[in-house]
Amino acid sequence: MSSETESGTGTNGSSGVARGFAGYFPTAYTILFALIVIVAALTWVIPAGQYDRAMNAAVGKEVAVPGTYQTVEANPQGVTDVLLAPIAGFYDPDSYEAKAIDVALFVLLIGGFLGVVNATGAINTGIASAMRAMKGRERWMIPILMTLFAIGGTTYGMAEETLAFYAILLPVTIALGYDSVTGVAIILIGAGIGVLGSTINPFATTIASNAAGIPFTDGLILRLVMLIGGLLICIAYVMRYAARVKADPARSIVAHMKEDNERHFLSARQSEFADATLSTKQKIVLLIFAATFAVMIWGVASQDWWMANMGALFFGASLVVGVVAWMGEKRFTSAFVDGARDLLGVALVIGLARGIVVIMEEGRISDTILYWSAAGTEGLSAISFILSMFWIEVAMSFFVPSSSGLAVLSMPILAPLADFAGVGRDLVVTAYQSANGLVNLINPTFAVVIGGLAIGRVAYDRWIAFIWPLLVILTVFIMAILGIGTLV
Repeated sequence: MSSETESGTGTNGSSGVARGFAGYFPTAYTILFALIVIVAALTWVIPAGQYDRAMNAAVGKEVAVPGTYQTVEANPQGVTDVLLAPIAGFYDPDSYEAKAIDVALFVLLIGGFLGVVNATGAINTGIASAMRAMKGRERWMIPILMTLFAIGGTTYGMAEETLAFYAILLPVTIALGYDSVTGVAIILIGAGIGVLGSTINPFATTIASNAAGIPFTDGLILRLVMLIGGLLICIAYVMRYAARVKADPARSIVAHMKEDNERHFLSARQSEFADATLSTKQKIVLLIFAATFAVMIWGVASQDWWMANMGALFFGASLVVGVVAWMGEKRFTSAFVDGARDLLGVALVIGLARGIVVIMEEGRISDTILYWSAAGTEGLSAISFILSMFWIEVAMSFFVPSSSGLAVLSMPILAPLADFAGVGRDLVVTAYQSANGLVNLINPTFAVVIGGLAIGRVAYDRWIAFIWPLLVILTVFIMAILGIGTLV
């Protein structure tokens, strides 16, 4: 891979309105910094306020106490705060989500690992072998992989871990005649719809249910319906787009970057691998490669692993690959550093996205927005209430993308309101997780979205152009499910 990251420019290639718009649309870095400035401006307008916090043993974190909201001394964010926010975004701890530096370092270690594996030639030869094996059956890769990612999303909240899979899947989808958007969609939408329809996800359903004071199994059937129905909708949408691109590459959302992406994701000597067969060393490297990801999934799902553990795994695996391939110290270190360099832009954008949350917390406006939202639901009918809950959570998800963070912030305040509206608290939990999952398919403050698009070299405006019809369909589907939930 080259060291350039086309996360927001998309200026190479053909003519047309799409190319022109993509060329002038700001980069992800500019969008995120503009959002930091906007949120900082809001801290001068929105009154500062806070709820009292108390430790919740079930959740394991401090949660807001209903009825304790009070105005506090304002702390409007100025120019210095805006400039410090991206830096603070990397390391500033808070109650809602992990430090961005953890995710950024994880991304760099993934890059180093992939650089070492790519240096062995195993990936290029493996892709060529896979193309020969899948010829005529390429389209079935989409539903199979999206289902697997959805399982990860619904069971353990697969999110940051998906960043490791883009560099594997994108070369395959492009070599198969699809585009980078298809590869990004398989991963981001696949895992995202799983989180949207979380069933036993401890970072969404379990924490939210505990904060709401109900068992996490309440509402499980409705969430299963949402998961299965949503997954089928998303698979059909992505398969339809992929088939259109394969039949006519000019219909790709990123058609203007076709040649550039082929150079970036596929080896310049890819044709030399067309008839190549894997050597014994390369087969072992690919086994190590696959085993590393399998161990990562096992560690996250059952051993409470987080970024440090996963980063150590990829670093250790890169050392093993270097020894197996007998690369030598200089070749190994060069390959590792070059691989990390390829993903440096992704690591930087993660800290920038986190800076928006820092400004909001330092400006003390999160609780005020929550208080206003809760006050606006008084006296509504059951259906109007639950749909209001959904849209409140949609709005809040843009500022608090973390599923666990949003649950801890909003559920203690919003869930008890369901008792007055004659709605089950489990339905409020379902509204929260579906709203958060929906927004996090496009959320510019969510490192997983911005990082995935950066790795895939898909400009943010191109992603919106691709996904907006699906968002409309999913929104109607979710609102229908929530409405039915008030009747059963």
